[in-house]
Amino acid sequence: MAPAPDRYEQLPYRRAGRSGLLLPTISLGLWHNFGSVDPFDVGRAIVLRAFDLGITHFDLANNYGPEPGSAEENFGRILRRDLRAHRDELVISSKAGYRMWPGPYGEWGSRKYLLSSLDASLKRMRLDYVDVFYSHRPDPDTPLEETMLALDQAVRLGKALYVGISNYDAEQTTRAIAILRELRTPLVLHQPKYSMYERSPERGLLEVLEREGVGCIVFSPLAQGLLSSRYLRDLPEDSRAAKPHGYLEASAVTAERRAQLNRLDAIARARGQTLAQLAIAWVLRHPAVTSALVGASRVSQLEENLVALERLALADDELRAIEEVLA
Repeated sequence: MAPAPDRYEQLPYRRAGRSGLLLPTISLGLWHNFGSVDPFDVGRAIVLRAFDLGITHFDLANNYGPEPGSAEENFGRILRRDLRAHRDELVISSKAGYRMWPGPYGEWGSRKYLLSSLDASLKRMRLDYVDVFYSHRPDPDTPLEETMLALDQAVRLGKALYVGISNYDAEQTTRAIAILRELRTPLVLHQPKYSMYERSPERGLLEVLEREGVGCIVFSPLAQGLLSSRYLRDLPEDSRAAKPHGYLEASAVTAERRAQLNRLDAIARARGQTLAQLAIAWVLRHPAVTSALVGASRVSQLEENLVALERLALADDELRAIEEVLA
């Protein structure tokens, strides 16, 4: 089936900092729901619907699954089956940093690990290059210069077009920017965790990115699905918190948290939005944010999240009401 001819009329794109790279305001993350334990046809339908709706950026990492690596393998199958002719329309990213294989070279930020991992990711997806390659987390024991030189080498080898970092704090990011700028392979994207429930990027990081002209694509804007209507009353059996794998635990959905979610939901409904749509609009309000990464377990969930773009502006009184709930 051919992609929708009007796909580039569906949603706005934002520039990643001062680079030439444009990203859709909402991008699709394949952290969950695209692994070997998940139905392939469902994941395929989500990816293809995303492309029909103008989402051109698909975000992966070497360890996404479960099993680790299986999200890249499945995405590669979708590319070969459905999107091979549209490779130049896609921005595909991968990352390395977390444990992927046993032994001392299977995680963190050494040149050996990063470049070996990138080769493995390209093999799994059957690609010649990724558009963005990230250092997934800072390494406390490897010199930052070595990690950044590995990213630079990935570009010079033609295996990545741009480089990024994820989970680095403001000070680490400032240093990484300076090293990469000297290497003439500028940092194009930072991927921090940011949501109403994770505000640490506001402690200097977003200011650094805005000042230095680096794009910002935030992950977990829905706090692993907590900022949605799924947990307003109970814990659905098919929810992320009820799954044995994943990062949202049932213990996080306390009575106090549920009361807070219901107050946020009331603010969303007054705006004509769902709680998830409000949460997406809230992260995109910040001028440093280029794109919000969302996941999806079904096509209708993806479509619902994209409706957030119809009303992004938040009034001062709405922002104050949100802060009062979160205080």
